[in-house]
Amino acid sequence: MPRPPLTPRRRAWFLAGLIGCLVALLGLASPVLAAMDYAKQVLIGHDFADADLRGVTFNLTNLREADFNGADLRGASLFGAKLQDTTFRGADLRDATLDSAIFEGADLSDAVLENAFAFNTKFRDVVIAGADFTNVPLRGDALKTLCAAATGTNPVTGRVTRDTLGCP
Repeated sequence: MPRPPLTPRRRAWFLAGLIGCLVALLGLASPVLAAMDYAKQVLIGHDFADADLRGVTFNLTNLREADFNGADLRGASLFGAKLQDTTFRGADLRDATLDSAIFEGADLSDAVLENAFAFNTKFRDVVIAGADFTNVPLRGDALKTLCAAATGTNPVTGRVTRDTLGCP
């Protein structure tokens, strides 16, 4: 059977894929292009402070007592992660997936969670002073818990925590 002609669009996709493979093989890929996958691991007490973790996957990972202070977690996935007593002070969690994660005793002070997905996320005994929850979908019970603890203004976005949650 004859092969379909290679259109300019197909040729561009082929070349982009080939270049991506070569970059990865040569070890030249940036952390964004070669995002790490820490899914289903036990990383209790691990130090991720100030790390570039954009797009990294932590799905169903035990991260109890881990340190994410100042980390860049934009677009990261922490679906179903265990985050008891974990610190995220000043972390950037914009566009992150936090659904079904367990934040118990976690510190989210001054974190930016704008556009993160956290609808089924559990929040208990969390510190959220100065956190920015702009456009984060939350269940009613989680919203009530967070509004009870909401104080401060985010130093990066300048938004008041209670306002970003839509607290009464």
